[in-house]
Amino acid sequence: MKAVIYNVSGWINSADELVIKQYFDELLIKSGFTILSYQDHQFNPIGYSGLWLLAESHFALHTFPEENKSYIELSSCNEEFYQRFKSECGLFWNCW
Repeated sequence: MKAVIYNVSGWINSADELVIKQYFDELLIKSGFTILSYQDHQFNPIGYSGLWLLAESHFALHTFPEENKSYIELSSCNEEFYQRFKSECGLFWNCW
């Protein structure tokens, strides 16, 4: 078996961590990923980072509220789940 990681990253036009977290929780599950844990950090005075540990790798979020945007990145060893995620991700993300 050959080791392969599918990766996609980009910017979204929102920095509302509560809306983004809920959206990507639901999208990851809908895509088939298994969320093992979630860790986050609220920066002072502003900013938020979150990391979803997935059975199939990980998803990360970093907000930049001063610019009303966020950076997201998905790495996955499961091509099927990865493709589902990409095809459903259009609510925030218009980079492909």
